[in-house]
Parts: sequence; structure tokens; C-alpha cells
Amino acid sequence: MSRWQRVIYEYGMVTIGASLTALSYNWFLIPNKIASGGAGGLGTILHYLWGFPVGVTILLYNIPLFLAVTHFLGTRFSIKSIYGAVLLGVLTDVFATFTQAITSDPLLAAIYGGSLTGVGIGLAMRYRGSTGGTDLAAFLLNHFTGMPVGQSLLLVDTGIIFLAGLVFGPELALYAFLALFISSKAIDLVQEGTGYNKAAHIISQKPEEIAACVMERLGRGVTALQGMGMFTGSERKVLFVIVSRTEISLIKEIVREIDPRAFVVIGDVREVLGEGFRMI
Repeated sequence: MSRWQRVIYEYGMVTIGASLTALSYNWFLIPNKIASGGAGGLGTILHYLWGFPVGVTILLYNIPLFLAVTHFLGTRFSIKSIYGAVLLGVLTDVFATFTQAITSDPLLAAIYGGSLTGVGIGLAMRYRGSTGGTDLAAFLLNHFTGMPVGQSLLLVDTGIIFLAGLVFGPELALYAFLALFISSKAIDLVQEGTGYNKAAHIISQKPEEIAACVMERLGRGVTALQGMGMFTGSERKVLFVIVSRTEISLIKEIVREIDPRAFVVIGDVREVLGEGFRMI
């Protein structure tokens, strides 16, 4: 893929991400008064209070924040980030003219709206874009108060949901918290991938034999790390290998055959890029 093809592809994915987020607002969240934080949540509140278009609120919320973060923090945002934030505001109002709510059940709206919002935002972020939102306000709050960005983000979103609780009632605020939680998980899923693999760390008296057997029987690469037992003070090689979920039983079988007294730690790996797995 050439450089220009890559640029077009990335802008296309940011466009899809913004479109999915705008659809989630109009299909699920806005009609059911679920203000799950962010510019969309604030826009939902103002829409029902004074009739402001949600997309306009998103634009008015994001543009000053982009300028403020650039001024105070010296951050340079990519064109894709600004493009994604502006496109989300525009598409939210465009889709509002010809789409309608899919469900009137607030629980279904919170689940599916949160999921679709997370997928859309996650896509934009995965391809180095952004839809703006409360992360910009969180950066400013961190700059002026010293509060960690994660806590600042939680505070801003919680403040918007608390305001929604005052306007729409506490029950809808609880649904908004559910939608926010689901969207954050969906963002992580899109960002980090769905292809779970397994990582094994093996400490053994026979590292060479185990490594040779893994490479021969599984065709997987093995990396030897230098470690030291702090209790005994002895140096040991720590074998590190990534395998698929179906191969982890073979790893344990190999270790059991060669060195039953070995120490093995197996953990989940969300995404693996490189030879033998998915290409970068």
C-alpha cells in the first residue's frame, strides 16, 4: 500500500468511525435521553432543555477545546483528529433529519448505543484520529489542577451524567453510566484487537531442551531472557513464547515431559503483531 493509499484508507476509517458514533446517537442515545458523558451527552441535555441541535453543541464544545489545548499545552493535533471531531458534529445533525430511534427501551439503548459509540470512537482512534470529547477537557483540567488525566476524564464525564440526572432523572443517569462503561470497553476492544493469544514465561533447569522442542513441534519462536532468583541469587534463563489458545496445552505438555519441576506462567495477550501472527 502506497503512502497516499494509506492516507485515504485512514481517513476512510475515521469517517466510518464518526458515522457509527453519529448513528449511535440518533438510533439509541439521544431519543432515549441517555447522556453518557462527552460532547454528545452534553448535547443531548441541551437539546431537551432548549432545543439546540446536538451536532451544533458537539462542534461548539470541541472547537474551543482544541484551541485551548493547543494554546495552553502546545499540543499539535493531526488533521485527522480535527476532521473526525468536526465530521461527528455535522453527521449527528445530518442523520437526525432522516433517522429514527430503533428502540424505546432505555436498557437496550444503553447497551447497543454504548457498544456502537465505542466501536465508532475506537475506529477513529485506531487510525490516529479522534472525535474530540471529554479527553480534551480532561487534559486542560490536568494542566490547571494537576489531577491525573484518568481521574480528570472520569470527573468530566461524571459531571455531565450528574447534570443529566438532574434534568432527566436518576434512573436515566444510571443508564448513562452503563452506556459509558460499555463504550469504554468497546473502545479497548477495537483498539487492542479481539484475537486473544497466550504468552508463556518458563523458568527451567533445561531451557535449551524446552526451547528446541517448542520450535520443532510448534514452529514458534522462543526468546531467552536473563533472570535471577532473588531468594537463591542464582541466574536462570526465562523462556518467553507467544502461542495461540489451542497451542497452550502443547506448551504445558512439552514442559511436563522435559522438566516437571519447571515454573510456568501463562497469561492472556490481546494483540500480537509480527511474523507468525498478524502483520503490523
